[in-house]
Amino acid sequence: MKLIILLLLILICLGAWETARHRWFLRQIRVRVHVNGSRGKSSVSRLIAAGLRGGDLRVVAKTTGSAAAVIHTDGSETPVVRRGGPNIREQLRVIRDAARERCDALVIECMAVRPDLQKTCEHNIVHATHGVITNVRPDHMEVMGPTMADVAASLAGTVPRRAQFFHAEDVYADYFAGRAASAGSACHHATAAEVPAEVMDGFSYVEFPENVALALDVCEAAGVARDRALTAMYGVRPDEGAMTLWHLEEAGKTVTFVNGFAANDADSYVRIWQRLKLAERADQVVLVFNNRGDRMWRAKDLVPMFDRQLPAGRYVLIGEQTRPLLDMLRRRRVPMDRVDDFSRFLAPELWAKLVELCPPGGLVMGIGNIKGIGNALLDHLRDRLSQEVA
Repeated sequence: MKLIILLLLILICLGAWETARHRWFLRQIRVRVHVNGSRGKSSVSRLIAAGLRGGDLRVVAKTTGSAAAVIHTDGSETPVVRRGGPNIREQLRVIRDAARERCDALVIECMAVRPDLQKTCEHNIVHATHGVITNVRPDHMEVMGPTMADVAASLAGTVPRRAQFFHAEDVYADYFAGRAASAGSACHHATAAEVPAEVMDGFSYVEFPENVALALDVCEAAGVARDRALTAMYGVRPDEGAMTLWHLEEAGKTVTFVNGFAANDADSYVRIWQRLKLAERADQVVLVFNNRGDRMWRAKDLVPMFDRQLPAGRYVLIGEQTRPLLDMLRRRRVPMDRVDDFSRFLAPELWAKLVELCPPGGLVMGIGNIKGIGNALLDHLRDRLSQEVA
């Protein structure tokens, strides 16, 4: 019995020591930005980090997007290496290492999905001075749902206490304002209208104005002038899953490839179609859907949008379990002469087939999932671009 009590006391002391040490690390970081939301977390995290650097702050950032990475005070990046699955305890290590880099600001993306773990990330680990929620979209409904109101409530678990809170959500704006007031935090609502179209022309990839508005608001609250923050944001290195446009010369014609693999949800793709005005040139668009066998629910959301909200001249299915998708398209009376199953091809052959389908000056749009053949296709296109430059 004495041994058990002794071990229990040792564990309590170790826990108290770890808590005290973590709080000491937090006190060394003056600005702590915790970014949550359904979509755009990695993009907004990178924008905020770049904007803060524009104000001469020493910044560490951690993203958990398509490729989790830590961005150091010198701007270099290192991938997050995990021995097992993702665990929110890695945020403790990131904060410790950021304090040891003597940073002025830490921008950290929320890596939790479960509602209880989202709260834990904020109120037990990050203790943000500036909390951010990008938006509320229908994603991870099996964990945060079943309703959109449930998703909003789950994300609101990271609203900080007695701090600054920022969001770019319209539907649940009043709800977030109420949650911020209950937490004693000032609430700031960013909108796309704050960023004129000509401002967006300065980005080398496809960014959304509400993301930029959100990042600018956070930087301004942290003491960085908007013009300096924006100039720095133009030089940001986008996340691997960011929506980029690549122009390639293939088979005597120009083909534009749009990497939209990482958007994933229906609302985001509708906004992408609007942002790029694809409905106005649908006959020049080849839509490529990469399916994952363990994400069939996503296919059931997106495939019914073909030929309706996501009009295109041709539809191409790649990835896993494409036969059920063909059946879905037949039932929805999508003309099958405009549908191709290229799931049997590796990346080089796949790209050659897509170039054949694409009209001169046309556009190939990748959606659905970035894993597997999606990443392989992106790697192949990067090689093609490097060959063109050489």
